[in-house]
Amino acid sequence: MSAATTNTTAHPCFDAEARHTHSRVHLPVAPKCNISCNYCNRKFDCVNESRPGVSSAILSPYQAVEYLKDLDAHLPNLSVIGIAGPGDPFANPEETLETMRLANEAFPEKIFCLSTNGLNLKPYIDKIAEYNVTHVTITINAIDSEIGGQIYAWVRDNKVIYRGKAAAELMISRQLEAIPLLKAKGITVKINSVIVPGVNDKHVEEVAKKVASLGADVMNCIPILPTKDTAFEDTEKPTASMMTNLRKEVKEHISLMTHCSRCRADAAGLLGHDFEGTNDMLREYSMRPLKPTEDRPYTAVATLEGALVNMHLGEAETLYIFKQTQNGFQYVEERVTPEPGCGDERWKLLAETLKDCRAMLIEGVGSKPLKILQNSGIRVIQMTGIIDEGLEGVYFNKEVKTVKMPDAFKCGDTCRGTAVGCA
Repeated sequence: MSAATTNTTAHPCFDAEARHTHSRVHLPVAPKCNISCNYCNRKFDCVNESRPGVSSAILSPYQAVEYLKDLDAHLPNLSVIGIAGPGDPFANPEETLETMRLANEAFPEKIFCLSTNGLNLKPYIDKIAEYNVTHVTITINAIDSEIGGQIYAWVRDNKVIYRGKAAAELMISRQLEAIPLLKAKGITVKINSVIVPGVNDKHVEEVAKKVASLGADVMNCIPILPTKDTAFEDTEKPTASMMTNLRKEVKEHISLMTHCSRCRADAAGLLGHDFEGTNDMLREYSMRPLKPTEDRPYTAVATLEGALVNMHLGEAETLYIFKQTQNGFQYVEERVTPEPGCGDERWKLLAETLKDCRAMLIEGVGSKPLKILQNSGIRVIQMTGIIDEGLEGVYFNKEVKTVKMPDAFKCGDTCRGTAVGCA
């Protein structure tokens, strides 16, 4: 499919009328970023704020598509599936491409789009076209490296860090190179420019001229949102008159988007009217297996006596292994956990020991082992209570009423296996 055959009137970011009738979703599968902008801080996330670079959860490609299937049943007229971070899609190319592949298989009739800084876009243009990505947004804040050097703190390319003017030169060359390559694939290109008064506000018209000459279709001028703990946190927002005049200048050279909502990386719903159930659904799906579970028939349980989930991971010398059968849940064996004292290696060894397990039922677990186990594809459920209730949650997706809330068990890096943390 090419952009020429794509119904852009169904894309709310590219058609002002579509924002009232068509929903979109951003799948938060790309947490890493390969640049640092002086207006961006991805550490802060409030569910009541709407700005790029924030997300309440990170999903694996498999989790994202399962979430998408559920969301499609809740959102009327969901027409667009996109990836916009919370980092950059092409700082996370494997996750991005796998998500696009799976989503395209599940929803071939949808519109697929990506939003990127463009630094690492070029190597993947052929592949995203193959997966029917028809709309790409590139954030280009400057085409002058002196100006760009004031906006980018650093740029990382192949493990090499560039700063200042050198960083901007690399960014700009990669971004501009990508535009005609995207157009050659029939992909619609939108340019975002973040307006920083006193830095690039007098320069944006030059950006518009250049990107238009390369074939870009539309441009979006976004007033900076000063954010805490950034170099531009004390920068004043552009005035309404500044933005009006600037957009008039840009419109002389390229079509203009004027209805941007500065969407989050996990936004879902109509522009400006996100679906209220998104955060709960994201949290639910972020706790599901990272990968399909056909080859993971078992569940590991931390238990003292084989009836209750009642042990913290740091104190569990063994784990009971259960499986689902036609006659209910069946105990399989008891497996020894790795010895304490080897740091993260202990949890990597445990993940290898449990590579045939889709889930673990545990009373409590520290943040580091939790992350390692989840990244290995194991769904970790923190709970207390009857083992069978937890297993029903794993195998039948039933609510586990005894699941602990995230802050109910405080466990940090000082945990040493004495039921107050993990080592």
